[in-house]
Amino acid sequence: MSLSALTLDQWRSLDLPSARRVAHEAAEWVGGRVTSVETVEHLDAPLHRVRIERSAQEFALIPGGTVTLGFDPDAWRPTPEQTADYAESLDQGFGFGPDLRAHLAQVLSPRRTVTLATVLMAVEDESLTGPPAGIPAALAARGLRMPSADEWEHACGAGSTTLFRWGDDCPLDLGPYEHPEGPQSRPNAFGLRIAHDTYSAELTSDTTAVHGGDGGESVCGGYGTLLGWLPLATANRNPFMAEFVYGPDGEDLCEDFSTRPVLAF
Repeated sequence: MSLSALTLDQWRSLDLPSARRVAHEAAEWVGGRVTSVETVEHLDAPLHRVRIERSAQEFALIPGGTVTLGFDPDAWRPTPEQTADYAESLDQGFGFGPDLRAHLAQVLSPRRTVTLATVLMAVEDESLTGPPAGIPAALAARGLRMPSADEWEHACGAGSTTLFRWGDDCPLDLGPYEHPEGPQSRPNAFGLRIAHDTYSAELTSDTTAVHGGDGGESVCGGYGTLLGWLPLATANRNPFMAEFVYGPDGEDLCEDFSTRPVLAF
């Protein structure tokens, strides 16, 4: 079996010595070296977490296969506190629908099933060095590419279908910046530092989406606590910000955006 065909289910079935063998095979394939292999608990089962260094940049192994992505607001039951918090935001003139489910339907990707190849993805995002249109060529010169929106979402959620990569809830007393030790501060199940900072705004090959944050808009705009956390939701696509990023007004703000390079097998 090729590395690219490794599925998340197959990866979960491996014992630690087998996972180490796969990690070293992956590192050799891309001309890198394994820096760590550890096992963590995720979705009530063990999950191996691999880091590989290549050209002074760390990558995590992201097993693929047929996976479920997106979010179904109609099947979700918000807590009374979440409903009340969104109602307060509506009173202040924020929100994209008469209730929280309607808002989520506007900003999150829909529930769907996709098939993805296994890849290595950068542990940290990196700031753009020029306009978004030139990034694919700049990355290709380094043997890298931008992730697809589906790859980014899968890498973030790691098989979880909850609202956030850590679950359906978030603190509602204060926003993410007032909770520096909150759930967003921990590496995700694959070991990525992802969906952790609402000032982040990660771009993928999908020009209709911005991931992992909103450039701080929700914080500075006073949207309310829950809406301040939602840019960190795994399926958040932020289509309205994407229109800005790829429009004429976003051309001179490339340093405010980032991407998360991918190494394919």
